[in-house]
Amino acid sequence: MRVLMISDVYFPRVNGVSTSIQTFGRELVAKGHQVTLITPSYGVEIPDPLDPFEIIRIPSRYLPFDPEDRIMRWGLLRGYRKRLRAQRFDLVHIHTPFVAHYAGLALARWLSIPVVESYHTFFEQYLDKYIPLIPEAWLRFAARRFSAEQCNDVDALAVPSQVMLDVLTRYGIQSPADVVPTGIDLQQFSQGDGGRFRQRWGIDAERPLLVHVGRLAFEKNCDFLLRMLVHIKAKVPEVLLVIAGDGPALKRLQRLSRRLGLKEHVLFTGYLARDGSLEDCYSAGKAFVFSSLTETQGLVLLESMALGTPVVAIAEMGTREVLRDSEGCLIARNDEVHFAQQCVRLLHEPELRAQLAARARTYARSWSAPVLAERMLDFYAGTLLRAEAAKERSAQDVADVVDAAAGLPSSIDALDPEHEPKRSPS
Repeated sequence: MRVLMISDVYFPRVNGVSTSIQTFGRELVAKGHQVTLITPSYGVEIPDPLDPFEIIRIPSRYLPFDPEDRIMRWGLLRGYRKRLRAQRFDLVHIHTPFVAHYAGLALARWLSIPVVESYHTFFEQYLDKYIPLIPEAWLRFAARRFSAEQCNDVDALAVPSQVMLDVLTRYGIQSPADVVPTGIDLQQFSQGDGGRFRQRWGIDAERPLLVHVGRLAFEKNCDFLLRMLVHIKAKVPEVLLVIAGDGPALKRLQRLSRRLGLKEHVLFTGYLARDGSLEDCYSAGKAFVFSSLTETQGLVLLESMALGTPVVAIAEMGTREVLRDSEGCLIARNDEVHFAQQCVRLLHEPELRAQLAARARTYARSWSAPVLAERMLDFYAGTLLRAEAAKERSAQDVADVVDAAAGLPSSIDALDPEHEPKRSPS
């Protein structure tokens, strides 16, 4: 199968969408399929050995209100059309709802192939964090309408969790949709060196350590973790929270940590490379903490569990489907005190921590990338079958019209009830 993916984001831009694209792309290529990704250029890109597929970088421009992202120059895509047609793709897979959505639709029409889309981001919960001057109810309504219209633009929709699909169903989507989560590379997340991470960052080997990994965005609810940490500190005075990530909320979180008296209890590392540094970070923690309420899946939870680091998290949205209480995690309520109590349990009870660590590794195996790539291939195959069936129905409809036309009277006179056909002379 030949798949043309298109996205408004990809590495070096770090987020769950980039990870999902890389994971599926790598697995599809490993299974003998062809993948090409169209995505913005971020300036100087260094080839990533984890990208065994073709990447077409489109020149892009900065967004003044969002320095992390770029917007592709849509018009420049036209220069690639001849090259793309020659590759004879089977379908287009859109991953983001901005330029990529509309460019993907246009490419699919031009190539006369089906188009599918992955719904990665719960925009109804996001817009009010970035557009403060418009009433939240209006923004939510706009997000619902926008999402429904885009979902109905495509031939099929891949959604990372059933709970997100339920939300989209309430929006009124009509396109066929399947739940297709992103898997994790169990080989990559099989071993980390927590001691090496502690040594690199000057952290005492015995210091109680909690870890959070992710993009620091306003909708991620990371300020909850800092307020919760105040309660842990009262019980575990030496506790340290490592926050590995970056994003628009970083400065606000740094200010909040100082205001709460946590300057010596929070370490902001920035993004960590997937060259062992990230894996070491996960492994250094006694627990991985996660408080986002808007995830469509939550891949970092599975990465942590694959490395044997137990999770404490709030089970909301996609996180709810990833987590099974006591299967490598402790589920906390959306309450700072209760969340802190669950963390203190793990810090104070090494036997519980060891038990959950073992279960976490076992549970993470059920989310392996090769298995879930097969589900994506089934999703693609179903889309292609429906498209082929639709073509056959359309061809049959045309044939029926032609047959019906052949049976019509050959002249207007024949429609006259008084008209008698001419008789041939005897």
